[in-house]
Amino acid sequence: MTKVRDIMVPGFVHAVEIGDSVADAVSMMRDRNVGIVAVLDRDRLVGLVSERDVVRRVVANGHDPASTRVDAIMTRDIVFAGPDEAFQDAVQLMDAANIRHLPVVQDGVLLSMLSVRDLLRVELQARREEIHYLREYMFHGPAEAVR
Repeated sequence: MTKVRDIMVPGFVHAVEIGDSVADAVSMMRDRNVGIVAVLDRDRLVGLVSERDVVRRVVANGHDPASTRVDAIMTRDIVFAGPDEAFQDAVQLMDAANIRHLPVVQDGVLLSMLSVRDLLRVELQARREEIHYLREYMFHGPAEAVR
């Protein structure tokens, strides 16, 4: 059974500190080509800021990203997975919460971030392997099965 720790990239974290500006968060998203950043209070995950948060809570309301703090707009109710959770449970968490990014957290510390793309890659690889095994069985299986 594939676990979250098997697919996460340890340390794959793009984060700003609580109190940083939204402009800082946007710059990080642009520079790292990501759509979400974590908000940390020292090493503790306290929130998430996504491109959607910036558009809906800052730009659409006419606020200045340079003077708006990330903690004023961040999502505080965070859905997350632990590193030992099953891959399928992570998929279900993301689906149920209608989210595209899933922080991997242990004891309040952010270890990594998974995206829908990461989970899709795992699922596609599993399907490729299944197809490979079925082809092997059908065309190169035991002689008794072919008769």
